[in-house]
Amino acid sequence: MHTKMLLLRFDKNTVEKPIVCHLVKDFDLTFNILKATILPRKEGIMVMELAGERKSFRKGVQFLKDHGVSVETMGQDIKRNRTKCYQCGACTAVCPTGALWIKRPEMEVIFEKKKCIACELCVTACPPRAMEVRVMEKLAELR
Repeated sequence: MHTKMLLLRFDKNTVEKPIVCHLVKDFDLTFNILKATILPRKEGIMVMELAGERKSFRKGVQFLKDHGVSVETMGQDIKRNRTKCYQCGACTAVCPTGALWIKRPEMEVIFEKKKCIACELCVTACPPRAMEVRVMEKLAELR
């Protein structure tokens, strides 16, 4: 079983087409949508975990690309700068995996790095910019 976290970007020509459902139907892949922002007739961004046999996986990703979907692997690392963080909790509201949460009753923001998929939603939500991106590897094409 081959599994990867992917970032899919849909342009205005592909955003309203039922493209992702073909991954299950035609390529026998499974997916878990972790975050999606779709703006009808404009654009869409989707973070998903995609899994299946390696050959089917490659064919499914190629299908997406052939239909105008930009596909990137999630090859980044997010880290929290504890000196900048003032425990406001804004990041916890946007985290799709629960990697960021508030420990009660202390009201302390906890970051569980192993749950993080590097979707970067916390980076833009963080007022003091305590959540930082460290680019490790960004692949335009899956191998």
